[in-house]
Amino acid sequence: MRDLTFDSEGVFVYRPIETHRGVVYPWMIDHVGHMNVQFYTARFDEATWQFLAQLGLTPSFLKRTNRSAVAVDQRTQYKRELIAGSLIHITTELVSLGRSSIRFLHRMYDSETGDEVATSELVGVYFDVDNRSSAPIPPSVHHRARDFEIGRTDLLEPGNTEEMVAAS
Repeated sequence: MRDLTFDSEGVFVYRPIETHRGVVYPWMIDHVGHMNVQFYTARFDEATWQFLAQLGLTPSFLKRTNRSAVAVDQRTQYKRELIAGSLIHITTELVSLGRSSIRFLHRMYDSETGDEVATSELVGVYFDVDNRSSAPIPPSVHHRARDFEIGRTDLLEPGNTEEMVAAS
């Protein structure tokens, strides 16, 4: 079970979903023999679009509504090198969903060993393309996010960090 962060208000905790699978090709390798950082970023970007689509923010929906999702903060940690031929996969979990912003965490794994090799936490803003400003995230996205809830930290019994109480 992963570590949970608790606060006085309680925090929803969401299950991770797989958002990318791939392989490290030889042309992705840099001069020191491992996958160059630009390709980590590209894989995380691909995972982002798959994740947003799971929430209902598909490219066609965004185009039809003149909306976009824009990144305002991204923090990447590199934990282990990947070499040519490495099989990788990424899981993504929602961290928080606000009125016009979303925070989520990507975890990249070596699919063969199961080792976590990198993480990238992003904050995005739902953006009105015409007005060039933030816009409220549609209720349908908040509703779909509930499909990924696994519990709330404020519903834990005192002293019980082993098991979460399902959100009702």
